[in-house]
Amino acid sequence: MMQKPDGNKGLRVTAFGELLLRLHSNGGKRFQQTDGYTAYYAGAEANVCVLLARLGMQADYISRLPDNDLARAGVQQLRSHGVNTDKILYGGDKLGLYFTEPGNNIRPTRVIYDRTGTAYAGLQKGQLHWKEIFTDSRCFHWSGVAAAVSESAAEVCDEALEAALQAGMMISSDFNYRSKLWQYGKHPSHIMPALLQHSEVSVADLDAVKIYFDIDTDRALPLEQRFEQCFAALYPKMPRLKTLGMSFRQVKDQQLWYTGALSHEGQFYYAKGFPLTDVTDQIGTGDAFTAGMLYGLMNNYRPQQIIDFATACGTIKQSIPGDWAIVSLEEIQELMKNGLTGKIIR
Repeated sequence: MMQKPDGNKGLRVTAFGELLLRLHSNGGKRFQQTDGYTAYYAGAEANVCVLLARLGMQADYISRLPDNDLARAGVQQLRSHGVNTDKILYGGDKLGLYFTEPGNNIRPTRVIYDRTGTAYAGLQKGQLHWKEIFTDSRCFHWSGVAAAVSESAAEVCDEALEAALQAGMMISSDFNYRSKLWQYGKHPSHIMPALLQHSEVSVADLDAVKIYFDIDTDRALPLEQRFEQCFAALYPKMPRLKTLGMSFRQVKDQQLWYTGALSHEGQFYYAKGFPLTDVTDQIGTGDAFTAGMLYGLMNNYRPQQIIDFATACGTIKQSIPGDWAIVSLEEIQELMKNGLTGKIIR
């Protein structure tokens, strides 16, 4: 197990969400032709915790899981990367699943969820003792996925946010809209604005901003200008927002690039980014970007460094199968310094 630094409230993040088992169709095959699946553990907030822990920060992961070997194996893997799992609640009977069919430059990756009736979906207010959970933690992170799974899970998100506010914590969110998840009769625009209003730090995308807040931007403008339009319209609805990040895949000079944008304390910053020459697995990219942004903020990086670092995290994740960015701080710094080299390290 990786060694974590001594307790330091300034560098401790607590994240809440559902741990999942991902079954990925082998060999680039479609669901209707596959002869097997590769298993990975996943979950938006777990993905963030894994990278933060690997970068040397203290990351506490909070969820509700069934007390069975499938869940225990996932917890063991989280611990192996340095994530603290001591405050996970056990109960219920089912671990959330999702299946993925790999895409390519012609057809998109496809996802099928099996998350109805999971231990996490059955979580109720009062079952997690947030005051104790937040002891010694500086930042609370959650995402739209955590509220999308069930109405009671959304209520627990609200409960956690109220406790985080009372504890004086920095609140971080990721909009993370998943169209296939909102199945309990509430449109996300009726749930998410009230939850997101507490965020000081957030990662969003233009589509989710439209779904949650009905905010449009001018599609004829470059992405950088659309980002600035978006922030200007979003800020009145999220009055505590100090830092907003977005990542983009965009074509430049007939090459697909991964880039990033940051609004921090009223100023805008942009990462040049990296060309996406060979993508192994893009799932988890946004979570790696989010973790990189939180790492930069909490380690007092300059704003330009924050967005450059977050973009490098999101880029390098796409070279790794599975949802977790299994990389080191040195590897990210090497990418930032020298770009994509293709060198053999030996």
